[in-house]
Amino acid sequence: MLAEFIGTLFLVIAAIASTILVYDVLGGSLALSVFMNAVAVGFVLFALIEMLAPVSGAHFNPAVTLSMLAARKMNGREATCYMLSQLAGASIGLLATHLMFFDTRPVLIVVSESVKTPGLFFAEFLGTFLLVAVIFGCIRGKSKFTALSVGGVVGGMLITTSSTMYANPAVTFARMFTYAICGIAPSSALFFIAAEITGALLAAYAFVHLYPEKSADERATRIAEIPSGAEK
Repeated sequence: MLAEFIGTLFLVIAAIASTILVYDVLGGSLALSVFMNAVAVGFVLFALIEMLAPVSGAHFNPAVTLSMLAARKMNGREATCYMLSQLAGASIGLLATHLMFFDTRPVLIVVSESVKTPGLFFAEFLGTFLLVAVIFGCIRGKSKFTALSVGGVVGGMLITTSSTMYANPAVTFARMFTYAICGIAPSSALFFIAAEITGALLAAYAFVHLYPEKSADERATRIAEIPSGAEK
């Protein structure tokens, strides 16, 4: 729970603070802000996964946790504890971000008025589907570059999707209460979260079938059927 709290906290800081720094403090353009946000989130997420994956699996995302629950990789109690930790981390991350820039804008919490359109809801579905697909594909495919792949796909899709890929209900929740350009109105956040959860669950379902886990007996039987001298 502590690992999930810390990871989500710093993920939210990277996601929100990078836009405030570039757009509100340094006066950068919207395009530059989105690009720098992608770089910051991709790099920080890679480091967080490398650091905390051995402890908690480095979900930092309720949609990822729900996909693991659907794939029976954790039970309901564990998933609930993870998600509560993630939401707590996201909330503290938001406050920490606003405190960093308090001299520029003395605000701790504000309800965002940035309303999103249906096309962005679909983008969130696609982005979250791909995120969970990469996670499942890398883990079940025994990749040695899971952290790099996840950081890369998040950074890449952030500057590809029309929604700039929130792909995370905890991050979406935090963004409801920021003045940053990456904020989202609560009415739109509900659709974002629904799209994120739907995309995550469908990806989990698809990749459980693409990468079926075999029991020890099934693996032993398959190996026994390999002709002599053909083992690798």
